[in-house]
Amino acid sequence: MSAMAKKAKNFKKSKTGAYVSMGTTAFGALSVYKQVKMAREENDTLRLIDAAVSAAAIVTGLAILYRELKRLGDDDVLLG
Repeated sequence: MSAMAKKAKNFKKSKTGAYVSMGTTAFGALSVYKQVKMAREENDTLRLIDAAVSAAAIVTGLAILYRELKRLGDDDVLLG
């Protein structure tokens, strides 16, 4: 395996990788917001439930990534 491939493989387990993952996960909240807005306009209960489940998945994903950051021993003041 080349050095570049090893770097790319370990990126997910780095602090930077965790921050990027948190950003992309949080970005998914925009699509959930749009889905909720559309569901309310159309009075579509099933889409509203789907949006709620998606929002719960985003919150869970962010919590897992936050825990991973704590495991990495981040010294950031904001993370405690």
